[in-house]
Amino acid sequence: MNKAVLRKQYLEKRSNLPISEVEEKSNNIINNLFDLDIYKNSSFIMSYVAFRKEVQTENLIKHSLNIQKRIGVPITVPETKKLIVSEINDYDVELSPGHFNILTPKKEYIRETPPTLIDLVVVPGAVFDKNGYRVGYGGGYYDRFLKTLNEKAISIGLAYDFQLVDSVPRSKYDLPVDYILTEKQFISCKTKKI
Repeated sequence: MNKAVLRKQYLEKRSNLPISEVEEKSNNIINNLFDLDIYKNSSFIMSYVAFRKEVQTENLIKHSLNIQKRIGVPITVPETKKLIVSEINDYDVELSPGHFNILTPKKEYIRETPPTLIDLVVVPGAVFDKNGYRVGYGGGYYDRFLKTLNEKAISIGLAYDFQLVDSVPRSKYDLPVDYILTEKQFISCKTKKI
C-alpha cells in the first residue's frame, strides 16, 4: 500500500473519532508523556499544535510553560517546505490560525529559535510503524527538520493506538522517530543514549 492510500485511510479513521474519545485518549497520552524521563529531563521542547483530531497538545504546551520549560512550535514555510521553530510564552495570547488553518505564532510573537537548542521534539503523523517510520501529511516538513537537530535531541511521535501498523512505505529521505507514545503503549524505536 502506498503512502497516499495509507494516509487517506488513517486520516479518515481519525476524523471519525468522537471528540470525547479524542479528548480522553489525548489526556492519557499527554499524562503518560509527563511521566517519562525524556520529558522530565528536557528543557526545550518543540511540539506541534494539534490540528483537527490529532493527539491534542494544548495541555502539553501549557503545562510545560507552567513548569518553566521552554516551548517552541513550528511555523511552516510552504515555499521552501521548511519548519521554523518559534518559542512561545503564552498559548492563549500568542497564537492565531495560520497556514492550513493551524494555530501559529502571530507575527509580533515570532521568536525564531535554532533547532540545535531543542532536546525533545513531539512529532505528529497519520500512521506510524514500530520502527519509528511515519506517514505524515505529505510535505516532508518533519523529515527535513529532524535532520537539523543536535545529535542528542530525542523525537517522539504521538499517536492513537490504531495509528500503529507493522510497516509503512519509506524512502531514503524518511527519518524515524526515536519513540512512539499511544494511549496504550510506549515504544522505543531505536537505541539512543539518553
